[in-house]
Amino acid sequence: MSRLFIYAALFSASLVAAFLYNGKAVGSLASGAVISLIIPLLDNIVANRLNLRHLWYSVRYGNQDVRISAAYLFRIKVDGKYLLIKGRRFSQLQPVGGVYKVSESGKQFLVSIGAQDDSLIPIDTTSSDDLRVRLKGSTIPGFYSWFNSRAGREDSPWREFHEELVGSGILPAEVFPFTFQDYVRRDVAKIRFSDHAQSWEILIADIYELLPTADQEIHLRRLIETPHAEVVWVSADSIRRRGILSGGTTIPVAAHSQKLL
Repeated sequence: MSRLFIYAALFSASLVAAFLYNGKAVGSLASGAVISLIIPLLDNIVANRLNLRHLWYSVRYGNQDVRISAAYLFRIKVDGKYLLIKGRRFSQLQPVGGVYKVSESGKQFLVSIGAQDDSLIPIDTTSSDDLRVRLKGSTIPGFYSWFNSRAGREDSPWREFHEELVGSGILPAEVFPFTFQDYVRRDVAKIRFSDHAQSWEILIADIYELLPTADQEIHLRRLIETPHAEVVWVSADSIRRRGILSGGTTIPVAAHSQKLL
């Protein structure tokens, strides 16, 4: 962001100089500077569009409560089929993954910006330390800067993978003592008013793609061939259509499953 502000300041100064000294040597130099700064300025605007969006939110929703929920999702794909698992809180099929946890230092930071625990999801032994908070809109840029630093919060998708697939016995622990995964992207939804939360809301989701070893892929294929009550494998088209399968059968695919695509 600092580089963007520098380019913007130089561009503005050069533009003013070009008008004030039009027809003079200084004006010609300023005009050249304006032209040369257009591309890096636009490039930095594009690169910082998310930060600029959050800066706007901090002004537009400065004194209003905003709910933020930050999670990670696992894309597990074999032969064009995506693995979805039954939700533990809601009766739906969804990607493996869950809300990030925060450490003690993360809690201290959240307290320092006035963030409050979110009560939309009941706080219990499972949801304790989840990164679901309500904060003032004015603190959104600071929150996102902290979140993006990865300090004071969970920084691996392994916990939920283990809890949902290995610890539950769906996949063998001896074959899945670890996972390799690629970081695909971060999906930050635009702010919206949530009827369920009765407040403004921003949802953040990091998408990871499983890179199974040869042995792990064998067991994933076995899971496809041996139906399991907690797991389904569906096509991208079925995810887009929210669970409508060929033949008219419908299964309850969660809306956020589309983030895998």
